[in-house]
Amino acid sequence: HNYEPLNLTSVRRAIVLVLKGKAEIIKHNSQLIRYPSGKMEAPSVVRLYHYARRPPVHVKLSKRSILARDNYTCQYCGYSGPGLTVDHVVPKERGGLTDWENLVCCCVKCNSKKGNRTPEEANMRLLKKPRRPAYIPHMSYSKLIAALRHEEWHEFLMPFVREVKR
Repeated sequence: HNYEPLNLTSVRRAIVLVLKGKAEIIKHNSQLIRYPSGKMEAPSVVRLYHYARRPPVHVKLSKRSILARDNYTCQYCGYSGPGLTVDHVVPKERGGLTDWENLVCCCVKCNSKKGNRTPEEANMRLLKKPRRPAYIPHMSYSKLIAALRHEEWHEFLMPFVREVKR
């Protein structure tokens, strides 16, 4: 059997797939679901019987993906809360690229303090070096981070993950 994670779905959609014979339940949660012709334990993980493979996808560079990669934490001071943005480590005006290795999650205070300077010039240090994230093909990086918050899914997700900050 192939247990490659494809996506997150709602409990309702998972039940429909099971009742239509398109998927099997691999793992339940403790919730009991009632429907007109019966009842069942709510599925937590389902496996599709048939799947047409898509070509591998690349992690899309976006503000959301940068924030998810950095665990919604300012990469200069460690702040985690509202008002996070994305900072170019080497400013664009100074030749910095808009890519995975030059973008980090940043709070407004640190962004203002750093301004149009490099971290060294602003006397600031990055908590970790930014890099292209590991990912699961077919699942967005932000969905992967959200999925990893569910301990019961780790056995299905971790074999496909090379590096993830939890």
